[in-house]
Amino acid sequence: MPAASTARQAREPAYARRQHERAENALEESRRVEQGAGEISTVLAAPDAAARSAALGDGATGTVIVSQDLDRAVFVASGMERPTHGRVYQLWFADGTAMRSAGLMAPERGDQTVLLRGPVDGASGMGITVEPAGGSRQPTSPPLALMSLPA
Repeated sequence: MPAASTARQAREPAYARRQHERAENALEESRRVEQGAGEISTVLAAPDAAARSAALGDGATGTVIVSQDLDRAVFVASGMERPTHGRVYQLWFADGTAMRSAGLMAPERGDQTVLLRGPVDGASGMGITVEPAGGSRQPTSPPLALMSLPA
């Protein structure tokens, strides 16, 4: 067997493994997206769901929908400008004067619907800040917006 043929055969299993890993990762991501969409739908369809909307600046708007019975919230953003490179929008629950992370928004999407991470757990409001990619444990910038949660 020629050396070139042997080298190609040695590379093919590694290539096949990488392709299989990529397919498995895509399937797992698809499952996460589907689960998140189901959870968002559940909050939006909850009989006690209540909404509050606000202008976020630069023509963007935000709406927070809360189900107290489910203890969950969804944030719907429209017209958000893309944050500068290496930065993301981070969502926060406001517990009095303390802020508790509620997840990150996809920086490449100006219009999106996000299930806030964690229970509402008595929070009085929510905020949006610009943070380093990956988010922060506590806000590192002034809020772009603070919204009271609907009662």
